[in-house]
Amino acid sequence: MKTETLVRLRVTVEGIVQGVGFRPFACRLARSLALAGWVGNRPSGVVLEVEGPSDRIDMFVRRLRTDAPASARIENLTTSSLPLQQEDSFSIRTSDDEGAKRLAIAPDLALCDDCARELFDPADRRFRYPFMTCAQCGPRFSLVTGIPYDRPNTTMAGFSLCSACEEEYKDVEDRRFHAEPIACPDCGPTLALWDADGRPVQTQQAALEQACAMIRQGGIVAVKGIGGFLLMADAGSESAVQKLRDRKHRPHKPFAVMFPSLDAVRAACELSNEEQGWLTSPRRPIVLLRRRGFTGIAGSVAPGNPTLGALLPYAPLHHLIMEAVQRPLVATSGNRSEEPIVFDEQEALRRLGGIADAFLVHDRPIARPVDDSVLRIAGSQPILLRRARGFVPQTIMLKGEALGCAAGPILAVGGHLKNTVAMLDGSRVLVSQHLGDLGTVESDAAFHAAIEDLQHLLAKKPLIIACDLHPDYRSTEYAHRLSDSLGIPLVQVQHHHAHIAACMAEHHLDGEVLGIAWDGAGYGTDGTIWGGEFLRAGYKGFSRVAHLRPFRLPGGEAAAREPRRSALTVLRETLGEEAIGTAPGFDRPDQAETVATLLRKQLHAPVATSMGRLFDAVASLLGLCQVSSFEGQAAMAVEFAAMDLSGEDAGYPIELCESKAGAACVADWRPMIKMIVDDLEAGVAPARISFRFHLALAELAGLVATRAGLPRVVLSGGCFQNALLAGLVRTRLEREGFHVFTHREVPPNDGGLSLGQAVIAAHGSPTGRG
Repeated sequence: MKTETLVRLRVTVEGIVQGVGFRPFACRLARSLALAGWVGNRPSGVVLEVEGPSDRIDMFVRRLRTDAPASARIENLTTSSLPLQQEDSFSIRTSDDEGAKRLAIAPDLALCDDCARELFDPADRRFRYPFMTCAQCGPRFSLVTGIPYDRPNTTMAGFSLCSACEEEYKDVEDRRFHAEPIACPDCGPTLALWDADGRPVQTQQAALEQACAMIRQGGIVAVKGIGGFLLMADAGSESAVQKLRDRKHRPHKPFAVMFPSLDAVRAACELSNEEQGWLTSPRRPIVLLRRRGFTGIAGSVAPGNPTLGALLPYAPLHHLIMEAVQRPLVATSGNRSEEPIVFDEQEALRRLGGIADAFLVHDRPIARPVDDSVLRIAGSQPILLRRARGFVPQTIMLKGEALGCAAGPILAVGGHLKNTVAMLDGSRVLVSQHLGDLGTVESDAAFHAAIEDLQHLLAKKPLIIACDLHPDYRSTEYAHRLSDSLGIPLVQVQHHHAHIAACMAEHHLDGEVLGIAWDGAGYGTDGTIWGGEFLRAGYKGFSRVAHLRPFRLPGGEAAAREPRRSALTVLRETLGEEAIGTAPGFDRPDQAETVATLLRKQLHAPVATSMGRLFDAVASLLGLCQVSSFEGQAAMAVEFAAMDLSGEDAGYPIELCESKAGAACVADWRPMIKMIVDDLEAGVAPARISFRFHLALAELAGLVATRAGLPRVVLSGGCFQNALLAGLVRTRLEREGFHVFTHREVPPNDGGLSLGQAVIAAHGSPTGRG
């Protein structure tokens, strides 16, 4: 008779393994295999000790990976042998504080199918309860206050469980076992409706019914959700949507639309399998979709835009609202223009007063603001435009050269627009949720709060701080102050180097790559504004291989708001002074002359190589956008104009001028501008001109890549939010045999800068050559 070999292992699991039902899963798995031991939460993740026959232990470890809950993400699993203890059962232990802290919890997750069924089941005790949740769904990151992730370390600590909820919470066979936010109508948060002045009007079901009635009648209701407030209005009502635009001072920027069902999305938008997968995933982001000729959405929801930002309800409260109104609703971030999302009801009264007609609130505190994530699909690949709910706090694992050699935690404070901050500790980088643009008192406060929050949750203080090279960014100013006050090193990272390093880190790339960094503006090592860059880059440094021909931006920041200024500049550079009178977009000749004077005198007209401003110039020349009301509006218009074109066509010429020894090549766009002007005069359609413009940029990428001779090409920067551009550049490069890498975990825009800054800072002070 064969004698079984008994062993005991300690298993440490790191990653997203708290708040996803990992402990009950491990317990049930161990019991099904007749193994003994225990499992518990630690600040770094989950720790198990398991004892039994070696073959079943091996199977247990394998199935920990293969059968883990769908929302879990195992980043690291290690085992070590222990002496046998002759245990005869498997249990779940109380969490402890032993070990280094890591954010092992899940992001905020959409309501699961099981909870959704119960939500609308009259026989269920949580029927129509707006705060339904279980171990597989619901708020996580937005309510955690400490590590490890247990109820006392969440904003649910003030809600004592009733006997029925406590029974579920302690039953390892129940799907609500240790689901920290669980509650019911007897013991959990409650709903209330306030009028525009903050006076209570209704509570519970009556509050929900009255709020929905107001929306159906054309009102605007601020709804407190999982990570903050949404402003909700009838997406089919022109008057309601326009009222929201007027009150929010947001004349053109598209609003997201929440649909009651997937069928309702299909009626309004084209939907690929990849887009449907993201739309219905537990992360439940806003997904940009091509619109159909559907008349149920007001034109003012996304004026002049062939796409629609669609999302499905993700919180139980949203499901109840959509079930009541049975129509698509605008669901835009609860904020004023250029401010961060509001997440406290008293703050909502102050900042959303005058916008919302009423406030649908609840008494479950939100620990930190977490906006909706936004993505689009390019080919079959997702492009993250805003990384927040559903993605944060998922850490980014570093491997190979990306690990660097710097000691201790590194705090990276990002850029000025679409700001995020990050903390690098060992082999992990935690990038914060999207914080927005640092241009207001409110956004500055959110920026400081996020930095404090990272340090609190990880129980870490930075030993190095990293920031952008731009001296006037608020984030850079903060980094200098913190460096001085703590006496820690400050590493300033060139903007486009950070873009490329972020994408390299995501893909675990070592060595050097050709980085194509195209965006609106980044401070260059020569003191000018960069933005159309080709860099030979690694983590330790970079050199400039090529860049767009420099041109001046009359009025500085004003040029970013007025594409007509960039158009005047490129026309003057291409055709001479006589072209000033033909510059489009100016109401009177003297306006154009005033701008031209800035150029002649080189007064308040900084030099730039900005691809974003080149897009602006083309938008103006084509009559698509002369004055922008939001960042990226003109570039979006150029992309949208060309979206429906394909097939054989020739791009406009961009001449790659030979460089002097040691200097970067210059991509001269003037021949292209000349041909665009000729085509306009010949009556060529703006859509065709826009498509040829995109093709010209793809051809330029191929020419520079061939000259640089590096087999791997990384694409980053805000211009690569443009799915048409990203697809054409990828196709052109891959046709020549290059390996092309794009972002997959952070946005290509400035939301990814903090990751790149952190990784570069881990290698000490970077070197760059213009």
